[in-house]
Amino acid sequence: MDIYLPIAEMSVNAAVIIFLGFGVGFLSGMFGVGGGFLTTPLLVFYGIPPAIAVASSATQVAGSSVTGAVTHYRAGAVDVRMGLVLVGGGFMGAALGSLLFRYLKDLGQIDVVIPLTYVALLGTVGGLMLVDSLKRLRRIRRGDPGPPQRRRHHPLVAALPWRMRFPKSGLYISPLAPALLGTFVGMLTVIMGVGGGFIMVPAMLYVLGMAAGTVVGTSLFQILFVASMTTLLHAVQSQTVDLVLAALLLVGGVFGVRIGSRTAQRLSPDRLRLALALLALGVAVRLLVGLTWRPAELFSIEMGPA
Repeated sequence: MDIYLPIAEMSVNAAVIIFLGFGVGFLSGMFGVGGGFLTTPLLVFYGIPPAIAVASSATQVAGSSVTGAVTHYRAGAVDVRMGLVLVGGGFMGAALGSLLFRYLKDLGQIDVVIPLTYVALLGTVGGLMLVDSLKRLRRIRRGDPGPPQRRRHHPLVAALPWRMRFPKSGLYISPLAPALLGTFVGMLTVIMGVGGGFIMVPAMLYVLGMAAGTVVGTSLFQILFVASMTTLLHAVQSQTVDLVLAALLLVGGVFGVRIGSRTAQRLSPDRLRLALALLALGVAVRLLVGLTWRPAELFSIEMGPA
């Protein structure tokens, strides 16, 4: 069944979009990360304009993060003080990212910048995860548990002034560190339509040194507010939010997350991490090919109905 997208100004097969949302939700539930970094590229592959894909993906991320954030908050797994600092930085990053997004859109370069940003980010993150996963799997095969990992923040974080306590996370650090992290992720949310969890969670663990029990819940807390702010900015400034598209993605994503979460419980975490790394690299390669491969016809003209 075809359905018209009023903002994208094109018709799409509703079943395909719902299935796409289901697939991204399934992968999100299985790998434990937000699916925004997959939703936008897949929508672009389908033919949705990149600017529309980014804004609608951010809307879907905001909607899908509500349940997770509320669940973790009720379980006491959210550091609200840390989350508010991250949200404050995220709002600032979203505002800066929105200005940059609008500037690039006015220049007519946004459809090129979005794929290039994905190629750079997914290629880097996927490559680092691949190397780390292969090392872990080799150690498991040798029966080597590896060196014990200590939870401590990065030396640069320790050097920042104006420290404050975050009791829930077991930290005594400067709020500048999480604020800067939130600003960076907020900019990514606007420009790429991602929640930023695949960057936020590792950074909270290995840069800030947060307790593992509060990382996921606090990340979802930040994503909920920043993705909602991003949706508002895109809707007001660039008018690129297609609610029909976002709603179709959410319908499929709700069921996909549940099934993916149950599937993940039966698989090895290290193999899941390896699969996620390969998936990220695969998406980056496909985007790079799309940017560099010379089409058979350099120009095409489509005649609309008379």
